[in-house]
Parts: sequence; structure tokens; C-alpha cells
Amino acid sequence: MNNQKAPGFVKMKHGTGISGHLGPSQVLVTGFLCVILIGTILLMLPISSTSGEYTSFIDALFTATSAVCVTGLTVVNTLAHWSTFGKIVIILCIQIGGLGFMTLVSMLFIIMGRRITLKNRLIMQEAFNFNTTSGIVRFTRYIVIGTLLVELTGAILMSFIFIPDYGLGKGIWYSVFHAISAFCNAGFDMIGDNSLTPYRGNILLNLTVMGLVIMGGLGFNVWIDTYKVLKLKKEKGKNLNWSQALYSMSVHTRLVWLITLGLLTLGFVFFFFAEYTNPGTLGPLSLKDKVLGAMFHSMTTRTAGFFTISLPDLTDASKLMTVLLMFIGGSPAGTAGGIKTVTIGVLILCALSTIKGKDETVVFKKRIPRQIISRALTVVIIGMMAIFIMLIILTFTENASFMDLLFEVVSAFGTVGITLGITPDLSSLGKGVIIIMMFIGRLGPITMAVALMIKQSKYKGILQYPEEKVLVG
Repeated sequence: MNNQKAPGFVKMKHGTGISGHLGPSQVLVTGFLCVILIGTILLMLPISSTSGEYTSFIDALFTATSAVCVTGLTVVNTLAHWSTFGKIVIILCIQIGGLGFMTLVSMLFIIMGRRITLKNRLIMQEAFNFNTTSGIVRFTRYIVIGTLLVELTGAILMSFIFIPDYGLGKGIWYSVFHAISAFCNAGFDMIGDNSLTPYRGNILLNLTVMGLVIMGGLGFNVWIDTYKVLKLKKEKGKNLNWSQALYSMSVHTRLVWLITLGLLTLGFVFFFFAEYTNPGTLGPLSLKDKVLGAMFHSMTTRTAGFFTISLPDLTDASKLMTVLLMFIGGSPAGTAGGIKTVTIGVLILCALSTIKGKDETVVFKKRIPRQIISRALTVVIIGMMAIFIMLIILTFTENASFMDLLFEVVSAFGTVGITLGITPDLSSLGKGVIIIMMFIGRLGPITMAVALMIKQSKYKGILQYPEEKVLVG
């Protein structure tokens, strides 16, 4: 194939070049690295800081990585340190990181009328964790349109709060910034050092932010599947009851909704009672604010990054529960991080099936393939190994308690962005460790592992070896 005639955005030349040497995972990793590098360079410029001085490379790199990986951990105060230009760079990095650079590049080529090649469809398939390339371009179009509509709705709702507080121009800017940051599960804010704590009693802002975060964390394919079911129910009316309508959903969508609502409820109940009398968190608040605070914290552990209560003052039990929820994170093919809800759901179902003596894992009268279970187990193991290794390194380089370091590492891996207050005080090596964890968390453990593999076996699935049992448990 001639290079000048090759359509798409990853060129091929006789099966070589970028497309020939890099697989989908490598292209994704390289693309995110390029976006982070560009963001770092822009944030280092004097125009990006309010002081008009250069920002150090490590601080600019940390901020750009946190934005592109939609994490929200910061080593400098977003409101005080960055100029308007710097904040625009950050919010653009958040939008690109939330949607994925492949989504935006794909839309550009669709608008330009360029055909998307099979190679590029495979890259998009990897980015969205799809099992097929069928309908991937149409899916991308729905993602962009849906994202803009949800973010616009969120910005309009927030404007009723921020415009009265900050004036028309600044209020609109704050509304747009926080709507994008919330939907992308980034957690960057321009309120100050205490995130959204000044608004913890504001029902509209709390519900809007929670709604945006949950929408972003559900996964784009869940949106479309849920919309189709609601549309079908509306068209059929009384001829289709809700049980039948829900059964028409994919197993993935039903699992996402079930686990998401279950984790949100579990988190709310736990934090409400665990912090009810804590004088540093919910203790002094009214009942309404206690409910909002517990709901918000349960939501923010799903990789949101905002907070409305003092995190360092949480009880040890709440800190441990927060770490667990951050590790799980949101759902696949969305803007959230972590090992993902369906991953933990599949493993729990597999464990229950094993306990019951069943050979197959079944949910909603559907059998889950063994390769999916193996993938879920791999994600958890790689994630735990990465956390364990980075945590050991930080115990040597940082002067902080074990809980503070564990909280920081898991927050970075889950792209959550909440901290117990040690982020600005990290050493340069410590910042580097957290940068790596944010990157792994955003791309996903398996994508990173595959991208780092030099070569995969060409005999995959052809050779079969003799089976022999080993003792486990």
C-alpha cells in the first residue's frame, strides 16, 4: 500500500511504519504520552502561571499527567498557581483524557470525511474495551454528542450557583470548568484548598456533581444500551413490562447498574454511620448535611476527586473503606479508573459458583466465558502488584504514615484524586511514582502490560499442553 494513498490517521507502508510496529495497546500508550508531553510543555511556560514565572518540569508533568489521566491529584493550588491560560490547558487535557485521544482524533477524521481504517478501528476497540470493531465509529459519534450534552446540562445547572457567587463571566467559566472536570471524573476545582467543602450544604451543586460523576463512570456503552431499553419501553408501552424491558439489556449493562448502585448504597450507609459523630467530619453538621456529606463521599471514591468533608479527619475504618472503593473504581469504557465494577463483580460471581461446586459462572441465565474471568483476575493481580511495588518505594522515599501512602497510591491508581494531604510534600521521586501510577490507572493494567510486551506468541491458541492438576487453597 502506498503511504500517500493510505487513509486514516495511522499510516501504513508495506506493512511497516507506525502501524506495522505498534499494536493497538502501544498506540494508545504512545498517544497518551504525547498528550501529556504537550500539556507539560504548555504548563511550564510563564504564561501558564499567575506569577509569570516558569513552572518546574516535575510540577508541570505531574499536573499534566493528573489532568490527562483524569485523576485530580495536585502539587500546586489550581486556583492560585495557574493563570487563565494554564487552567484552559488543564481543562483541555481533562477533556481529551476523559474521552480518550482516539475518540477526538476519530471525530476529526469523520468531520473531514476521511475513512477510518481497520487498524484504527482496532485501536479504538482496545480503547473502549470492545469485543468487536462492528459499529465502533458510530459508537464514537454517540460518545462525543452525549458527552457534550451531559456537560452542557451540568454547566447550566451549576451556573445557577456560580453566577450569583462570582458574576456572569467568571460564573459561566467556573460552571463549564467544573462540569467537564466532574463528568470526566477528574476532580480538579477552582474553589480553593478545600475543594467543594464551601458548598457541602448546597443540594443542587451536590446532586449535579454526583450526577455528572456517576454518568461519566458508568461507561459509554451502558448509556447507549440503557437509552435503547428506555426507548423500547416507551414505544411498547403497556405491551412491555419493566421486567421484560430490563431483560433486554445486555448482561454487562445490568451488572454495571447493579454493582454501581450497590457500591454507592454500601458506601453511603457505611460512611454515614462511621462518621456520624466524628467531630472532624460529619459530627457538627445538620442531618441534611450529614446525608449529603456521606452520599458525596461515597460517590467521590468512584474516581471523582472532589470532597466536601475533611479527609485526614476520617476514622481509620472510613479510610480503609475509601481505599477499597477507590481500588474498585468505576465501570469499563467510561471516564473512571480502578479495576472496574464489572471486574470485581465477575470475580465474586466466579467465587460463588466455585463455592457452590459449579463448573461455570452464570449470571442472569447467561454463562460468562472463562477468558473473561481470566482477564478480570489478571487486572486485579497486576493492579495489586503495581500498588504493592510503588507503595514499598514510597515508604523509603517519603516521610509519611503507611495509611497516608497507601491512600495516595490507590488514589493515583484508581485515578480518584483525593488525598490525605501529602501530595504537595512528595519528593521528586515520590511524584514520579505517583505519575506512573496515574498513567497505569488511566490506561488500565492489561493495556499497559500488553503495551510493554515486545512480542506476543504467534502460536497463541494453536499449541495445547498436557493438563495436570495442582493444589490450591
